[in-house]
Amino acid sequence: MPKINCAVCTDVLLPVRDALDAISGKWKLQVIIAIAAGNHRFTEIERSIPGITPKVLNKELKDLEQQLLVKRTVHDSTPVLVTYEMTRHAKSLEPVIAMLRDWGKKHRKHIQQQYSKQTV
Repeated sequence: MPKINCAVCTDVLLPVRDALDAISGKWKLQVIIAIAAGNHRFTEIERSIPGITPKVLNKELKDLEQQLLVKRTVHDSTPVLVTYEMTRHAKSLEPVIAMLRDWGKKHRKHIQQQYSKQTV
């Protein structure tokens, strides 16, 4: 039986796991995309993501802040204004998101083609 090279596997798996820990889940990327699209206030972000609840959005924003992907700013105004923006670090995700979008389009097309072949 061939020997498994755990070091190579770990070199690949750990960074991927770290990345997925930071952005995985149903909502995190959607929140990042909403903010990148110019939605900086809580209600704007909430309205731009169908199906997200205020409680879930609040949790996701806190998680993204802890991951240093979103910066929360409280403005000294009346009423108090809170805005969210992507950090410079989060902006490095933009090409990754673009690649995921492109892959997702191709994958959807592939799946649709396979299902259409099965129903013929």
